Amino acid sequence: MRSALIGLFAALIFLSGCSDKEREEGCVFEPNLAGEGVAITFDQLQDALVQVKSKEELVALLSREPLVRDYMFRRTEYPDDSVFINELYARFTNPHLDTLALEVKRVFGDGSALRKSFEDAFAHIQYYYPGFKAPKVKTLISGLDTDLLVSDTLILVSLDFYLGAGAKYRPKTYDYLLRKYDPDDIVPSCLLMFGISDQFNKTSLQDKTVLADMIAYGKSFYFAKHMMPCLPDSTLIWYTPAEINGSRAHEDLIWARFIESKVLYETSYVVKKDYLGERPITVQVGEKCPGRIGQWVGWRIVNSYMKAHADKTLPQLMATEDAQQLFKESRYRPQ
Repeated sequence: MRSALIGLFAALIFLSGCSDKEREEGCVFEPNLAGEGVAITFDQLQDALVQVKSKEELVALLSREPLVRDYMFRRTEYPDDSVFINELYARFTNPHLDTLALEVKRVFGDGSALRKSFEDAFAHIQYYYPGFKAPKVKTLISGLDTDLLVSDTLILVSLDFYLGAGAKYRPKTYDYLLRKYDPDDIVPSCLLMFGISDQFNKTSLQDKTVLADMIAYGKSFYFAKHMMPCLPDSTLIWYTPAEINGSRAHEDLIWARFIESKVLYETSYVVKKDYLGERPITVQVGEKCPGRIGQWVGWRIVNSYMKAHADKTLPQLMATEDAQQLFKESRYRPQ
């Protein structure tokens, strides 16, 4: 009977909607940074790309920016340099790209707001990690080729991916994936990549369980939230307000489904894809349950752990490799 009830409610929990008053969590701890960001190298390449007048000029530009050439425009996927340059030159001299460039200018202006958002986020990282050196940031237009590259020394952002709703040209992908391509998603996306990387997030390579992946994702969300302390949770995890409010309202039923289905200690790729992967819904939990629900539950577990260990610092959390011990000590049991 309990199993049947859980299945019934799990299918319905997100159908009930949410109240008019959104229940977004408030700000987390905001350190006193005296309003100062971290000065960064911020190069804008979009105008130079759109204004190329010859193939020779394009070759010279890409030779100065080899990572843009190789990663954003994926040089190795072309049979030779001639085909590569011909294709790119045709792309950047296409009249339609002028419209895309105007859209980028309309949304991002002179780039100062985006630059400040990066500088503020990096200041927060430096607060927790004094030895942190901010990566260079370079923006460009790729013709909707590649969205983002993040490393510890360089961030490349294709601004045309992030024009948001109402833009004339948008990435050709599913609607639920378009949520991560609004202007305000750029910096959070970069922070999540920092948060999941082994530069900050230490994990046990021997632990291949769903739970270990849930905790790793949860740590990355906790990290990113503290680098942008007042960012709404729904923006950070790309859920609609209704989805995140429904998840919170019925967290106990979601957790019951995880326990009933014995998901936590599975190591199967298929199970991981079902509960952690990009998809519109997690049908294993409910017909309206958002995708990646395992990542969200992992975030809740990490929040519970930090509430139970008020003496722990964020770097100490991120250095915790033992996901099983972290889960045990979180005392996570939604009611």
